[in-house]
Amino acid sequence: MDEEPERAKRWEGGYERTWEILKEDESGSLKATVENILFKAKRKRVFEPHGQVRLGMMRHLYVVVDTSRTMEDQDLKPNRLTSTLKLLEYFVEEYFDQNPISQMGIITTKNKRAEKLTDLAGNPKKHIADLKKAKDTTCVGEPSLYNSLSLAMQTLRHMPGHASREVLVIFSSLTTCDPANIYELIKSLKALKIRVSVIGLSAEVRVCTVLTRETGGTYHVILDESHYKELLQYHVKPHPASSSSECSLIRMGFPQHTIASTCDQDSKPSFSMAHLDSSGSGPSLTLGGYYCPQCRAKYTELPVECKVCGFVRGARESSKTRMCICARPARVCSVWSVISSFTNPYTAAPPVYTASPTLQASEPSFFSWTPA
Repeated sequence: MDEEPERAKRWEGGYERTWEILKEDESGSLKATVENILFKAKRKRVFEPHGQVRLGMMRHLYVVVDTSRTMEDQDLKPNRLTSTLKLLEYFVEEYFDQNPISQMGIITTKNKRAEKLTDLAGNPKKHIADLKKAKDTTCVGEPSLYNSLSLAMQTLRHMPGHASREVLVIFSSLTTCDPANIYELIKSLKALKIRVSVIGLSAEVRVCTVLTRETGGTYHVILDESHYKELLQYHVKPHPASSSSECSLIRMGFPQHTIASTCDQDSKPSFSMAHLDSSGSGPSLTLGGYYCPQCRAKYTELPVECKVCGFVRGARESSKTRMCICARPARVCSVWSVISSFTNPYTAAPPVYTASPTLQASEPSFFSWTPA
C-alpha cells in the first residue's frame, strides 16, 4: 500500500513544471520561445539518423496540384484549395532549405487540362509568389492525371541520370478524365525512372495505387490538416537513391554578380537565359546578372544549370549541401562523394575538409559523383 503513491509520483514527475519551457521576452511576448521550440524540432528532423542509406541530393521535382471542382470542399478550412496552397508555401521553403541545389516546378490540372504554374527553377521566392496568386483560381471541371504526368515527363525525361526525377501529385478528385490509356503512360514513367508519389485528399483511388507502386513512390490519404502537413514534410528529405543511379563528374562554376552602369556606353541590356522559355509574363532586358564563366550566358538567379554549356552554378548552395552531408555521418550520398577544393568566394578562405590546391572564385571546379 505504501508503494502505490510512490509509483504514481514517479510517473507524474515527467509532466511537472512543463510551463517553465515558455518564457516571456522583455515585451511580454512568447513568440521567441515558440520559434526556438520549432527550430529545435526542425533541426532534430534534419539530423535524425536513418542508417547507411544512399541519398540523391540533386532533385528535380514537379508538384501537381488538383484544382478541379472538388477543391472547393470545406472539409479543410476554409477550403481544400486555400489550405493546400498555404501548406505548399511552407513545403517550398523547407524543400529548398534541405535541398539547396535542387529544382522544383508546379503544375495545375482542371477542366481536363494541365498547365505549368511555374517552370523548374531553384528560386523559392518565385514559387511562393505564384502560389499566393493561385489562391484566386477558379476550381472547375475534372482533373486529368494523364495530361499532368505527360507534361511533367516532357521536362523530366531530359534531366541527367545522376539527378533524381520526381513527381508529387496532390489529388482531390475521385475521378480523372484522360485522353489515352494511362497504364501505358505508367510504363513510360517507370522506364524513365520517374518516381511518382500521391497525396489523396478524398479516398484511395485504384489508378493512383498502381501508379505509385509501379514507379516506386508512396500513396497516402490525409486524415486532417496536421496529417496533411506531415505527409508533405515526408517529401522534403531526399529519398534513398536506387542502386542503378548513374555517376558522373559535374562541372561547377562560381560567378560573381555584375551590375553594369547606365552611364557606360559599352554596356547593353540583355535577356536572361532563364526567362527565354518561361511561360510567365515574358523576359525583360536588364543590365546586370550572373554570367557563366564558360559561355558568358546571363542568368538573374542562382543556383541554375546553364542551358548553353551545362554548367551548374551556385557556390553558396553547393557549400550548404556539402555541410548538410557532412552533418549526417551515418548517411552516404549516392551522387556526392568528393568535392574538389576551391576558395570560398564569400569568405576568401579555403575549406577545412580538403588540402588540395585552391581555385579562384571565377574558375570552374569539378564535383566527383561516385557511388557509395
